[in-house]
Amino acid sequence: MKKIDQIQYLKETGLVAVIRQPDENKLEEIAKALIAGGTSALEVTVDSLGSIDMIRMLHEKYGDKVLVGAGTVLDGVTAKSAIQAGADFIFSPNFDKETIEITNSYGKISIPGALTPTEILNAYRAGADIIKVFPANAVASNYIKDLQGPLGHIPMMPTGGVTIENTAQLIKSGAVAVGAGGSLLDKDAIDNENYAKLTENANRFITEIRKAKE
Repeated sequence: MKKIDQIQYLKETGLVAVIRQPDENKLEEIAKALIAGGTSALEVTVDSLGSIDMIRMLHEKYGDKVLVGAGTVLDGVTAKSAIQAGADFIFSPNFDKETIEITNSYGKISIPGALTPTEILNAYRAGADIIKVFPANAVASNYIKDLQGPLGHIPMMPTGGVTIENTAQLIKSGAVAVGAGGSLLDKDAIDNENYAKLTENANRFITEIRKAKE
């Protein structure tokens, strides 16, 4: 799938699962459960032990079903390593120009983090495809909507504090997608290997996104 088609697919389905520091032995079951629930993209944070190997495994096994990416990427070197392992997108909590440039040079999706209008605009001008508005729970609930006036041409994806309850509002406010971590990947469910709960959570997120887009 070409980059432009991947971006469109991400916008249409609207949900990125933020998988932070997973048990490598449980990752495959976690991935299968999330995909079954309709999740369009799986992000493994690079602060996870063995993250590059996990990204490679997900890409090889599920790359034809879902986008696989790297999260918490702070520099270009890490971005390159993740991309060489099969990452389709690079998620960052910050705006780092080199990371965006390297991601773009490999034809992958660049999603840097930014919060203020100045940061968002600068990141987009540097070549970002989508802006990760982070941390979304640090601003008022109508923040994305307020940004749409002057910056409505910039695709935005709130992450940090995204829940099933506020997802519809974020999408209606103008977000093209959302990134969800703890509210999607229920820790107790994973500890107890209740992967059906993850499928249920993902399905509920997708339902809210679809209703909001309609």
